[in-house]
Amino acid sequence: MTNGTHGGIQIRGSIPAIVTPMHEDGSLDLPAFRKLIDWHVEQGSNGLVVVGTSGESATLSVEEHMLMIQTAVEHTAKRFPIIAGAGGNSTAEAIELSKHAKKVGADATLQVVPYYNKPTQEGMYRHFKAIAEAVDLPVLLYNVPGRTVADMSNETILRLADVPGIIGVKEATGNIDRAAHLIKHAPANFSIFSGDDPTAIALMLLGGHGNISVTANVAPKEMSQLCRAALEGDAITARRIHLKLLSLHKQLFCESNPIPAKWALAELGRMEGGIRLPLTPLDARYHDVVRDALRDSGLLA
Repeated sequence: MTNGTHGGIQIRGSIPAIVTPMHEDGSLDLPAFRKLIDWHVEQGSNGLVVVGTSGESATLSVEEHMLMIQTAVEHTAKRFPIIAGAGGNSTAEAIELSKHAKKVGADATLQVVPYYNKPTQEGMYRHFKAIAEAVDLPVLLYNVPGRTVADMSNETILRLADVPGIIGVKEATGNIDRAAHLIKHAPANFSIFSGDDPTAIALMLLGGHGNISVTANVAPKEMSQLCRAALEGDAITARRIHLKLLSLHKQLFCESNPIPAKWALAELGRMEGGIRLPLTPLDARYHDVVRDALRDSGLLA
Protein backbone atom coordinates (compact mmCIF):
# COMPACT_ATOMS: atom_id res chain seq x y z
CA MET A 1 0.00 0.00 0.00
CA THR A 2 1.41 3.38 -1.01
CA ASN A 3 1.98 6.13 1.55
CA GLY A 4 0.81 8.65 -1.04
CA THR A 5 4.30 9.79 -2.02
CA HIS A 6 4.84 10.27 -5.75
CA GLY A 7 7.97 11.84 -7.17
CA GLY A 8 8.97 13.07 -3.72
CA ILE A 9 5.60 14.80 -3.18
CA GLN A 10 3.14 13.34 -0.67
CA ILE A 11 -0.47 13.51 -1.86
CA ARG A 12 -2.53 12.14 1.01
CA GLY A 13 -5.12 13.21 3.56
CA SER A 14 -7.54 16.13 3.32
CA ILE A 15 -7.38 17.88 -0.04
CA PRO A 16 -10.08 20.54 -0.47
CA ALA A 17 -11.45 20.97 -3.98
CA ILE A 18 -11.19 24.72 -3.50
CA VAL A 19 -13.78 27.15 -4.82
CA THR A 20 -12.82 30.05 -7.08
CA PRO A 21 -13.59 33.30 -5.23
CA MET A 22 -15.38 35.90 -7.31
CA HIS A 23 -16.66 39.40 -6.81
CA GLU A 24 -20.40 39.95 -7.04
CA ASP A 25 -19.97 40.86 -10.73
CA GLY A 26 -18.39 37.45 -11.42
CA SER A 27 -14.81 38.66 -11.85
CA LEU A 28 -12.02 36.69 -10.18
CA ASP A 29 -11.06 37.74 -6.66
CA LEU A 30 -7.39 36.76 -6.47
CA PRO A 31 -6.69 38.45 -3.09
CA ALA A 32 -9.50 36.39 -1.51
CA PHE A 33 -8.11 33.28 -3.20
CA ARG A 34 -4.68 33.87 -1.70
CA LYS A 35 -6.23 34.36 1.74
CA LEU A 36 -8.14 31.08 1.37
CA ILE A 37 -4.90 29.29 0.52
CA ASP A 38 -3.25 30.69 3.66
CA TRP A 39 -6.27 29.63 5.73
CA HIS A 40 -6.07 26.09 4.40
CA VAL A 41 -2.38 25.90 5.24
CA GLU A 42 -3.09 27.15 8.78
CA GLN A 43 -6.03 24.77 9.25
CA GLY A 44 -4.05 21.68 8.32
CA SER A 45 -5.22 20.86 4.80
CA ASN A 46 -2.79 18.57 2.98
CA GLY A 47 -3.06 20.10 -0.49
CA LEU A 48 -5.57 21.68 -2.85
CA VAL A 49 -7.31 20.79 -6.08
CA VAL A 50 -7.56 24.05 -8.03
CA VAL A 51 -10.09 24.67 -10.84
CA GLY A 52 -11.95 21.42 -10.47
CA THR A 53 -15.72 21.07 -10.31
CA SER A 54 -15.90 23.18 -7.14
CA GLY A 55 -13.64 25.75 -8.79
CA GLU A 56 -16.18 26.36 -11.59
CA SER A 57 -13.83 25.10 -14.27
CA ALA A 58 -16.70 24.99 -16.76
CA THR A 59 -17.21 28.77 -16.70
CA LEU A 60 -13.61 29.98 -16.54
CA SER A 61 -11.87 30.99 -19.73
CA VAL A 62 -8.67 29.13 -20.59
CA GLU A 63 -6.70 32.23 -19.60
CA GLU A 64 -8.48 32.45 -16.24
CA HIS A 65 -8.01 28.73 -15.69
CA MET A 66 -4.27 29.06 -16.21
CA LEU A 67 -4.11 32.18 -14.04
CA MET A 68 -5.77 30.39 -11.11
CA ILE A 69 -3.33 27.48 -11.32
CA GLN A 70 -0.32 29.79 -11.55
CA THR A 71 -1.57 31.95 -8.67
CA ALA A 72 -2.09 28.88 -6.48
CA VAL A 73 1.37 27.49 -7.21
CA GLU A 74 3.13 30.81 -6.66
CA HIS A 75 1.28 31.73 -3.47
CA THR A 76 1.46 28.27 -1.93
CA ALA A 77 5.23 28.27 -2.45
CA LYS A 78 5.49 24.51 -1.85
CA ARG A 79 3.73 24.64 1.54
CA PHE A 80 1.59 21.78 0.28
CA PRO A 81 0.87 20.14 -3.10
CA ILE A 82 -1.22 21.83 -5.77
CA ILE A 83 -3.22 19.51 -7.99
CA ALA A 84 -4.31 21.34 -11.12
CA GLY A 85 -7.70 20.62 -12.59
CA ALA A 86 -6.72 20.03 -16.21
CA GLY A 87 -9.38 17.72 -17.57
CA GLY A 88 -11.72 18.18 -20.48
CA ASN A 89 -13.79 16.39 -23.07
CA SER A 90 -11.04 17.08 -25.63
CA THR A 91 -7.84 15.08 -25.19
CA ALA A 92 -5.82 17.77 -26.97
CA GLU A 93 -7.14 20.49 -24.64
CA ALA A 94 -6.45 18.37 -21.56
CA ILE A 95 -2.88 17.90 -22.74
CA GLU A 96 -2.42 21.65 -23.27
CA LEU A 97 -3.79 22.44 -19.81
CA SER A 98 -1.50 19.78 -18.35
CA LYS A 99 1.52 21.25 -20.13
CA HIS A 100 0.72 24.63 -18.61
CA ALA A 101 0.29 23.07 -15.15
CA LYS A 102 3.72 21.50 -15.43
CA LYS A 103 5.26 24.73 -16.73
CA VAL A 104 4.06 26.77 -13.73
CA GLY A 105 5.05 24.12 -11.19
CA ALA A 106 1.89 22.22 -10.20
CA ASP A 107 2.54 18.92 -8.46
CA ALA A 108 -0.07 16.83 -10.31
CA THR A 109 -3.17 17.14 -12.46
CA LEU A 110 -6.72 15.94 -11.88
CA GLN A 111 -8.23 14.49 -15.06
CA VAL A 112 -11.99 14.09 -15.15
CA VAL A 113 -13.70 11.50 -17.33
CA PRO A 114 -14.62 13.31 -20.58
CA TYR A 115 -18.16 14.63 -20.32
CA TYR A 116 -20.95 15.13 -22.85
CA ASN A 117 -19.29 13.13 -25.66
CA LYS A 118 -19.65 9.87 -23.66
CA PRO A 119 -16.51 7.94 -24.64
CA THR A 120 -16.35 4.16 -24.48
CA GLN A 121 -14.16 2.44 -21.89
CA GLU A 122 -11.47 2.05 -24.57
CA GLY A 123 -11.80 5.75 -25.39
CA MET A 124 -11.32 6.65 -21.72
CA TYR A 125 -8.26 4.42 -21.51
CA ARG A 126 -6.65 5.98 -24.58
CA HIS A 127 -7.56 9.52 -23.44
CA PHE A 128 -5.89 9.23 -20.04
CA LYS A 129 -2.95 7.24 -21.39
CA ALA A 130 -2.31 9.93 -24.02
CA ILE A 131 -2.25 12.65 -21.34
CA ALA A 132 0.13 10.69 -19.11
CA GLU A 133 2.46 10.01 -22.03
CA ALA A 134 2.40 13.60 -23.31
CA VAL A 135 3.18 15.41 -20.06
CA ASP A 136 5.64 14.29 -17.38
CA LEU A 137 3.41 15.22 -14.44
CA PRO A 138 1.53 12.84 -12.11
CA VAL A 139 -2.09 12.22 -13.10
CA LEU A 140 -5.03 11.59 -10.79
CA LEU A 141 -8.05 10.14 -12.56
CA TYR A 142 -11.48 11.50 -11.62
CA ASN A 143 -14.60 9.37 -11.98
CA VAL A 144 -17.80 11.29 -11.24
CA PRO A 145 -20.60 9.79 -13.37
CA GLY A 146 -23.24 11.91 -11.65
CA ARG A 147 -21.79 14.83 -13.62
CA THR A 148 -20.08 13.29 -16.64
CA VAL A 149 -22.77 10.65 -17.42
CA ALA A 150 -19.98 8.37 -18.68
CA ASP A 151 -18.86 6.02 -15.89
CA MET A 152 -15.32 4.67 -15.90
CA SER A 153 -15.39 1.03 -14.83
CA ASN A 154 -13.12 -0.40 -12.16
CA GLU A 155 -11.59 -2.57 -14.85
CA THR A 156 -10.57 0.51 -16.84
CA ILE A 157 -9.24 2.25 -13.73
CA LEU A 158 -7.12 -0.79 -12.84
CA ARG A 159 -5.88 -1.00 -16.41
CA LEU A 160 -4.85 2.65 -16.24
CA ALA A 161 -3.17 2.07 -12.88
CA ASP A 162 -0.42 0.26 -14.79
CA VAL A 163 0.28 3.29 -17.02
CA PRO A 164 3.42 5.17 -15.87
CA GLY A 165 2.53 8.59 -14.49
CA ILE A 166 -1.04 7.72 -13.48
CA ILE A 167 -0.82 7.71 -9.68
CA GLY A 168 -4.38 7.39 -8.42
CA VAL A 169 -8.08 8.08 -8.72
CA LYS A 170 -10.66 10.36 -7.16
CA GLU A 171 -13.54 7.92 -6.73
CA ALA A 172 -16.70 10.03 -6.55
CA THR A 173 -19.44 7.48 -7.15
CA GLY A 174 -20.06 7.12 -3.41
CA ASN A 175 -20.21 3.35 -3.95
CA ILE A 176 -18.13 1.78 -1.20
CA ASP A 177 -18.24 -1.68 -2.81
CA ARG A 178 -16.55 -0.24 -5.89
CA ALA A 179 -14.01 1.64 -3.81
CA ALA A 180 -13.18 -1.44 -1.74
CA HIS A 181 -12.60 -3.44 -4.92
CA LEU A 182 -10.16 -0.80 -6.14
CA ILE A 183 -8.35 -0.69 -2.81
CA LYS A 184 -8.01 -4.48 -2.83
CA HIS A 185 -6.83 -4.87 -6.41
CA ALA A 186 -4.90 -1.67 -7.24
CA PRO A 187 -1.08 -1.75 -7.44
CA ALA A 188 0.75 -0.75 -4.28
CA ASN A 189 1.81 2.59 -5.77
CA PHE A 190 -1.72 3.64 -6.82
CA SER A 191 -3.71 5.96 -4.50
CA ILE A 192 -7.48 5.81 -3.98
CA PHE A 193 -9.14 9.07 -2.89
CA SER A 194 -12.74 9.65 -1.99
CA GLY A 195 -14.59 12.31 -3.92
CA ASP A 196 -17.76 11.92 -1.84
CA ASP A 197 -17.75 13.46 1.63
CA PRO A 198 -20.51 11.30 3.19
CA THR A 199 -18.66 8.06 2.39
CA ALA A 200 -15.07 9.30 2.68
CA ILE A 201 -14.64 7.95 6.21
CA ALA A 202 -15.51 4.43 5.07
CA LEU A 203 -13.17 4.59 2.08
CA MET A 204 -10.25 5.71 4.24
CA LEU A 205 -10.88 3.15 6.98
CA LEU A 206 -10.87 0.49 4.26
CA GLY A 207 -7.39 1.57 3.20
CA GLY A 208 -7.92 4.59 0.94
CA HIS A 209 -5.53 7.51 0.98
CA GLY A 210 -7.61 10.63 1.58
CA ASN A 211 -10.54 12.79 0.62
CA ILE A 212 -10.76 15.36 -2.16
CA SER A 213 -13.48 17.29 -0.42
CA VAL A 214 -16.20 19.89 -0.83
CA THR A 215 -16.89 20.06 2.91
CA ALA A 216 -13.24 20.95 3.55
CA ASN A 217 -13.86 24.28 1.82
CA VAL A 218 -15.73 25.48 4.91
CA ALA A 219 -14.44 23.05 7.57
CA PRO A 220 -10.77 22.53 6.68
CA LYS A 221 -9.55 21.89 10.23
CA GLU A 222 -12.27 19.38 10.99
CA MET A 223 -11.81 17.51 7.70
CA SER A 224 -8.06 17.43 8.19
CA GLN A 225 -8.57 15.92 11.65
CA LEU A 226 -11.07 13.40 10.31
CA CYS A 227 -8.73 12.28 7.55
CA ARG A 228 -5.76 12.03 9.87
CA ALA A 229 -7.72 9.89 12.32
CA ALA A 230 -9.14 7.62 9.62
CA LEU A 231 -5.76 7.14 7.95
CA GLU A 232 -4.26 6.23 11.32
CA GLY A 233 -7.04 3.70 11.92
CA ASP A 234 -8.59 5.72 14.76
CA ALA A 235 -12.19 4.92 13.86
CA ILE A 236 -13.64 6.36 17.09
CA THR A 237 -12.21 9.85 16.51
CA ALA A 238 -12.98 9.76 12.79
CA ARG A 239 -16.58 8.74 13.51
CA ARG A 240 -17.06 11.54 16.04
CA ILE A 241 -15.89 14.19 13.57
CA HIS A 242 -17.82 12.64 10.70
CA LEU A 243 -21.08 12.77 12.66
CA LYS A 244 -20.36 16.38 13.61
CA LEU A 245 -20.05 17.25 9.90
CA LEU A 246 -22.92 15.07 8.71
CA SER A 247 -25.48 17.82 8.14
CA LEU A 248 -22.85 19.93 6.39
CA HIS A 249 -22.00 17.06 4.01
CA LYS A 250 -25.69 16.95 3.06
CA GLN A 251 -26.60 20.62 2.89
CA LEU A 252 -23.58 21.67 0.83
CA PHE A 253 -25.44 19.83 -1.92
CA CYS A 254 -28.90 21.32 -1.31
CA GLU A 255 -28.26 23.02 -4.66
CA SER A 256 -25.58 22.28 -7.23
CA ASN A 257 -22.00 22.42 -5.95
CA PRO A 258 -20.37 24.92 -5.46
CA ILE A 259 -23.42 27.16 -4.92
CA PRO A 260 -23.93 26.29 -1.22
CA ALA A 261 -20.20 26.15 -0.44
CA LYS A 262 -19.62 29.63 -1.88
CA TRP A 263 -22.59 31.01 0.04
CA ALA A 264 -21.31 29.39 3.25
CA LEU A 265 -17.84 30.90 2.80
CA ALA A 266 -19.42 34.32 2.27
CA GLU A 267 -21.53 33.79 5.39
CA LEU A 268 -18.35 32.98 7.31
CA GLY A 269 -16.75 36.20 6.02
CA ARG A 270 -14.09 34.45 3.95
CA MET A 271 -14.97 35.96 0.58
CA GLU A 272 -17.70 37.61 -1.48
CA GLY A 273 -20.47 35.44 -2.85
CA GLY A 274 -19.96 35.92 -6.59
CA ILE A 275 -20.77 33.04 -8.91
CA ARG A 276 -21.12 32.71 -12.69
CA LEU A 277 -24.08 31.81 -14.84
CA PRO A 278 -25.52 29.35 -15.49
CA LEU A 279 -25.01 28.81 -11.74
CA THR A 280 -26.97 31.24 -9.60
CA PRO A 281 -26.62 32.41 -5.99
CA LEU A 282 -28.10 30.16 -3.33
CA ASP A 283 -31.89 30.41 -3.27
CA ALA A 284 -33.11 32.32 -0.20
CA ARG A 285 -35.16 29.32 0.96
CA TYR A 286 -31.89 27.45 1.59
CA HIS A 287 -30.10 30.20 3.53
CA ASP A 288 -31.30 28.98 6.92
CA VAL A 289 -30.75 25.35 5.88
CA VAL A 290 -27.05 25.94 5.19
CA ARG A 291 -26.71 28.32 8.13
CA ASP A 292 -28.14 25.67 10.46
CA ALA A 293 -25.70 23.10 9.06
CA LEU A 294 -22.82 25.48 9.80
CA ARG A 295 -24.09 25.89 13.36
CA ASP A 296 -24.62 22.16 13.79
CA SER A 297 -21.01 21.59 12.74
CA GLY A 298 -19.73 24.19 15.20
CA LEU A 299 -18.58 26.60 12.51
CA LEU A 300 -21.05 29.41 13.21
CA ALA A 301 -22.27 30.71 16.54
